Amino acid sequence: MKNHLTRLPRQLFAPLIISACLSSCMNPVKPASPMDRFFAKMVAARQFNETELKALFANVAIKDDILKKMAKPAEGLPWHRYRKIFITDKRIADGVKFWDENAQTLADVERRYGVPAGIIVAILGVETAYGQHPGKYRVLDALSTLAFAYPPRSEFFLSELEQFLLLCREERINPLEPVGSYAGAMGTPQFMPSSFRRYATDFNKDGRRDIWHGNADVIASVANYFAQFHWQTGQAIAAPVIAKGEEYKAIMTGNLKPDLRLAELESLNLKISQPLALADKVKILELKQEQGEELWAVTDNFYCLTRYNHSPLYAMAVYQLSESILNNRGHSHEQTHNSNALSDGMQFF
Repeated sequence: MKNHLTRLPRQLFAPLIISACLSSCMNPVKPASPMDRFFAKMVAARQFNETELKALFANVAIKDDILKKMAKPAEGLPWHRYRKIFITDKRIADGVKFWDENAQTLADVERRYGVPAGIIVAILGVETAYGQHPGKYRVLDALSTLAFAYPPRSEFFLSELEQFLLLCREERINPLEPVGSYAGAMGTPQFMPSSFRRYATDFNKDGRRDIWHGNADVIASVANYFAQFHWQTGQAIAAPVIAKGEEYKAIMTGNLKPDLRLAELESLNLKISQPLALADKVKILELKQEQGEELWAVTDNFYCLTRYNHSPLYAMAVYQLSESILNNRGHSHEQTHNSNALSDGMQFF
């Protein structure tokens, strides 16, 4: 992809799009009634040009490998395997590097939105390894595949396809250019199109919301996302729990929203390993380790993390990666400080 997505005139799609050709490995989408209904909606409700839409979608490909990946998401793994994907020495070291390179922006964003820099960095680490792996699929192909060829979630992806075309018009982006994940998530923070339109932020005030290459916009957009989902500044996120017996199992539900008062833990023979600052209620979370279950008490801020991805495994990976990055960054800076102090105290003859 180019350093910046091509900016197009506000007239929807230029002749560039109409003349684009499929590569030999792609199968063009043939007209079908669901697509025709989608076109009709975009023309009537969103004032798109039907001829231009049909010319654009003549270049769309249904991707069989996307359908296969949708059937086997990583969140289906047990925690001990899922954790190993994201909590690695390289991802921690790269997180420290990203933080150091963007320290001023992260500090400014944290002051404005109240979301910790470590959480923002960890989100970007889990999503795309700090922008190193933003995805290889054209967003238009991914969303079209799931909208028209994946019935279990076609309604959701039809909506995201609509949002994608709207954002391309608003941001003057060629819709054939953006690439992302197999699910149509875009840029360094992997925003879905609807999230882009709601939460993406032009933090550097250059007139565009660049979540592909502009780290200032990327960082602020993630923070704005969590702020809009009611991140509680200063509240803890999670703490390990020790259980005596299995009384706690009676209160386990699939809902991730904290619903257990801290005062009730003792009656369930649960003990938290450390205080959870500013938390009134928690949720007890079971994670599968190789040698049995691991218990955690998680707060509203943990629940807020699950608004980015509804998997508790995802949220725990973000939390633990953020802690590891923070600890390693502090250790690295301490070593640098000690080394500089030692050098300053030496005399060379």
